[in-house]
Amino acid sequence: MTPVNISAVFKRQQAHQFILARTTARTRIAKLRQLHAAVLRHRAAMQTAMAADFRKPAHEVDISEVITVNSEIRHTIRHLQSWMSPHHVGVRLPLLGSSAKVVQEPKGVCLIMGPWNFPFNLNLIPLTAAVAAGNCVIIKPSEYAPHSAAVLRTIVAECFPEEEVAVIEGDVEVGRQLLELPFNHIFFTGSTAVGKIVMAAAARHLASVTLELGGKSPVIVDETADLDRAASRIAWIKCLNGGQTCIAPDYVLVHESVHDALVERLKFWIKKFYGKSPERRSQTPDLSRAIHDRQFQFVKSLLDDALERGAKLAFGGTNDRETRFIDPAVVTDIPDDAAIWQHEIFGLLLPIRRYRELEQAIAYINSGDKPLAFYIFSRRERHIRTVVRETRGGGVCINECALQFFNPELPFGGHNGSGIGKYHGKSGFREFSNARSIARQHSPYPTTNIFLPPYGSRLMHLALNWISRWL
Repeated sequence: MTPVNISAVFKRQQAHQFILARTTARTRIAKLRQLHAAVLRHRAAMQTAMAADFRKPAHEVDISEVITVNSEIRHTIRHLQSWMSPHHVGVRLPLLGSSAKVVQEPKGVCLIMGPWNFPFNLNLIPLTAAVAAGNCVIIKPSEYAPHSAAVLRTIVAECFPEEEVAVIEGDVEVGRQLLELPFNHIFFTGSTAVGKIVMAAAARHLASVTLELGGKSPVIVDETADLDRAASRIAWIKCLNGGQTCIAPDYVLVHESVHDALVERLKFWIKKFYGKSPERRSQTPDLSRAIHDRQFQFVKSLLDDALERGAKLAFGGTNDRETRFIDPAVVTDIPDDAAIWQHEIFGLLLPIRRYRELEQAIAYINSGDKPLAFYIFSRRERHIRTVVRETRGGGVCINECALQFFNPELPFGGHNGSGIGKYHGKSGFREFSNARSIARQHSPYPTTNIFLPPYGSRLMHLALNWISRWL
């Protein structure tokens, strides 16, 4: 779209926002049902598009895109009536005769800026919340997954008129033009560096933001852990989407007594999942590729740097620039000054780091930014409680991986460097809503009369003394 067209769509949505805000739960549910049906109708097209963009396996599209999106929609449909209902609250004694309630009203016109790694999931789940809350929405999908963006545009166009929801495709310049507009709320998923740009742009209009940013998500595997379960789950979620997942384990902290055993089990499960030899793994349809040459080169450079500094390649690591394939790599004994410890990897490299005391692992995690995801594998409750209590970040998952993302009852989001705000389920509805307080006086002789000037009456003196003591 040209800048004029972008502005025109935005102005149409601004004009339409109050009409949409007046819609009932029944009307919004009908729209969500249309979206649910459209996702199912275009399931094959979604699979084809993601295979074209970065060879994502069809079953992974079902697991992480189709099923996840429609599960969120169904959950929202079931609960929207209650979420939209006013919440009546009590009043204190000095306010007797009045009533108070909280209503959730739409924020207005919202911008969703989605990433390329989950182009349906991370656009349509926020859209579900925004529609449920009664907002107008412009979606800006990533230009790095063009086939997926085209299918997304088709799905949205079948369900919504442009004055309600519009998909605007384009490059960085289009994103910049959108950020110049006075949106009421901006929902962004992507890197921390770009998140800062989005937040700065939102600040110019005092727009609220939701930032889903990722970061270096750790895994702790202690000496009591079920190593087969830990290794199988870590290998799967690390390799999902070619490692290009914001909740993927970025590195593993393992107790020194089980370090070698965990490495061996990781090797076993990667072979079992994707093939026994590098040649077979390079041919498997179950591993995605790096999204573009720049991402391939970035991940490869992290591996090369670690090895040049003396790290050990315990498994994998072969690569092919032409197909952007990197064999899932397990890397151990990495020096502290390696670049791999400084950047979110977003690829098929798994650094393993030993620890002796649990406090060492906790201190290392706390020395960096707060992560989006946190995984603990342990059979010792004391260790689990200690890790949860002594660390900060987004969601925690114990003895499994990714459960915290797939459960719509749980708020999903980061903390500081890994994000601002929460969504999924009721949390998403509230993220796109403004909680508006409404107080009403019913009494013809309200108790608040005693607070009116002139000050100094005996009645006011007695009332203030009583209130100060007892409230």
